[in-house]
Amino acid sequence: MKNLVVLTGAGVSAESGIATFRDAGGLWEGHDIMEVASPEGYAANPSLVLDFYNKRRAQLKEVSPNEAHFCIAGLERNYNVNIITQNVDDLHERAGSSKVIHLHGELKKARSSKNALEIQECDGDINLGDKSADGSQLRPHIVWFGEEVPEMDRAIEIVSKADVLLIVGTSMQVYPAAGLKDYAPSHAPIYFVDPAPALDSSGRLTVIKEKAGKGVQMVVDLLSF
Repeated sequence: MKNLVVLTGAGVSAESGIATFRDAGGLWEGHDIMEVASPEGYAANPSLVLDFYNKRRAQLKEVSPNEAHFCIAGLERNYNVNIITQNVDDLHERAGSSKVIHLHGELKKARSSKNALEIQECDGDINLGDKSADGSQLRPHIVWFGEEVPEMDRAIEIVSKADVLLIVGTSMQVYPAAGLKDYAPSHAPIYFVDPAPALDSSGRLTVIKEKAGKGVQMVVDLLSF
């Protein structure tokens, strides 16, 4: 089986009702991004940050995977599929995808404030006073701006072995994730699905200016030829 690597961003979950940062005019659910997605924001107002992610976690219970998620999961019938997502939701897994790397963490996990490797499942709220096994305050298992991306090396290794690279619903502006496409082998075609793409078709790069659901289906049709 050929290796198909799928890099996804917020746009793949937008049709499930999860707002994207870009569509909110630089705000995330009404908050400046640095207030709720940086170590400095957490240090300044931990209650606000915990409440923000508690609401995002609760929202996950009200949304479902969309056609894009299911189309990507269906590709496993014909390809060895690895998903590398910038999203912190679990919609890829719920759609049936079996190999998913979360570059920026996962909403349904919590971790120690002192040790990024001390991780546990989390389906409910995290409150001030909730402790990790090491005695430190639990925090969302989210990679905030300025923090290391621990899964990056594994993601680079997977992209470097791709026979096909599919990019869906990401601005290709946020690094280091935006640089992953540069590790794809020279023989691998690259498909980029986004309604407002930051790139144009050229060489082996095919840009499909559509929302995730329709665009991914178009790529599936192209791959079946």
